[in-house]
Amino acid sequence: MIVRALEGLGIASAIAFVAWRAGSLDRSGFAAAVFVGTAALAAGWSWGALLFVFFVTSSAMSRAQREGKLRRTESVVAKGGARDAIQVLANGGLFALAALASLVAPATPCMAIGVGALAAATADTWGTEIGTISSHTPRLITTWQPVAAGTSGGVTVAGLLASAAGGTVVGVVAWLVHWPPNVAVAAAVGGISGAFADSLAGALWQAKRRCARCDALTERTVHSCGVVTQRIGGIPWLDNDGVNVLGGLVGAAVALALVR
Repeated sequence: MIVRALEGLGIASAIAFVAWRAGSLDRSGFAAAVFVGTAALAAGWSWGALLFVFFVTSSAMSRAQREGKLRRTESVVAKGGARDAIQVLANGGLFALAALASLVAPATPCMAIGVGALAAATADTWGTEIGTISSHTPRLITTWQPVAAGTSGGVTVAGLLASAAGGTVVGVVAWLVHWPPNVAVAAAVGGISGAFADSLAGALWQAKRRCARCDALTERTVHSCGVVTQRIGGIPWLDNDGVNVLGGLVGAAVALALVR
């Protein structure tokens, strides 16, 4: 295990370094990615393979039409561009903890928790990235009212299909690396459930702000026009990273319940 952890540290550092140089991670995100990757590979190569699929596919989708996405969402989203440590851990932290727990705890429950959380992160990322470039106007999942691209809780048909595909792909990969079939199925269901919970929480509970000058809804404390925004709803401390953590917890819980 120690040898595998050291090998994992080297591999995770190399991959995170490439991502940092490519602008996908900032320095804190680099450190967090090294931790998550090392934890996964210490638990076994199958854990590392699952994380690699999430990282590569999500990075590729994030970079596709990147400038266009930033233009469409920069006035709405609080964070854009390179991912920081909080974003990395919000998406991969629970998976890393489950991987470490699997070293000392029964494997199947840890597998379900880890892959359910990772499938939720994958489903959410795929849905967000594809939905952002969709030609259709996003609609709030709770009321189906049109919203600006990048609005938490906003969905498109293309984004929903991509989300379902993302959760399913993680389940398929879990089966391909010879994890128990019930865990693979639970991963897909948990991933889709977690992404749905993410959108629902974003629409209902995430802090919402408004720019008085532009009369626009946003997640930013300072709008792109330079004006300090005012909170108009939601839980003050709940931002998009917190919503992502919640989605991962739901994905893990659903997957664990199904394998049991």
